[in-house]
Amino acid sequence: MWVHVWGFLYSKYFRFWLKWILRLLTGKCELQRLLGGAEAGARRTLGIMSLFLMKSFTVLISQVLRNAVHVEEAEVEKCVRDVMKEKNIEQKDTGFKTNLHISLLQISGYKKLYLNVENLRKVPYDSENEEHEEQLIELWNLLMPQENLRARISKQWCDIGFQGDDPKTDFRGMGLLGLVNLLYFSKHYTNEARQILSRSNHPKLGYSYAIVGINLTEMAYSLLKNGALKPHLYNVVSGLPQMEHFHQFYCYLVYEFDKFWFEEEPESIMHFNQYREKFHEKIKGLLLDYNVVLTLQD
Repeated sequence: MWVHVWGFLYSKYFRFWLKWILRLLTGKCELQRLLGGAEAGARRTLGIMSLFLMKSFTVLISQVLRNAVHVEEAEVEKCVRDVMKEKNIEQKDTGFKTNLHISLLQISGYKKLYLNVENLRKVPYDSENEEHEEQLIELWNLLMPQENLRARISKQWCDIGFQGDDPKTDFRGMGLLGLVNLLYFSKHYTNEARQILSRSNHPKLGYSYAIVGINLTEMAYSLLKNGALKPHLYNVVSGLPQMEHFHQFYCYLVYEFDKFWFEEEPESIMHFNQYREKFHEKIKGLLLDYNVVLTLQD
């Protein structure tokens, strides 16, 4: 009870006076202190988002500041100038200008990245589309360089972890995004992909490589959609997050899930959902850290 009372009193009364005292002592507004004091990356950018979206703050916030976290990439530079004018900050303060510009690019870029990922997910795999078919065959050639695919519809697809004779049916949930992620990992981390495929054929702890890969695409997508990936991406990219960075995070998931699976030693593949959820919770926990960076190189 006292925690709620203190929270109410702080947000309603004490916070205003604390801000006033700090501005008096430092000569800087809250936004200036945040941009000048917080570490670059997630801590700074999430702090700005929190500041602009805070309910108690928006009561008196101007339209310029309220719109800042919703600005599009092309409008970021103008928005920075408008914010500086609104807060009476001199345009020659290049440190403030640069830091705010980077944070607003990160915010707008995250939204754009989600839209790009979502659009790719919505594209169904089309066996009549030559480009889709070429990507699928390339996946096979990267993973199974010593073995020719004898036919487009073939039991051989099960050798790399698809469920049946035709992989297109396995892409229904994640659309083309599932294939693009599998192909990206195989192209950029070929040795690791082949090693994990080999491990997935373990007589006791084996799993369906491609199906699990598509499942991990869904995990990466859901983390992006609900905003959980913000700390990681804001620490990795000093500017606009790109599709490349989403693919790189997916590669991290594939590599780490394989390690996790063998460390846990499940009794059977029938327990996959249980361990998948445990792994998901582990990743979500890591993403709560403002300093998090989840890359395969690490």
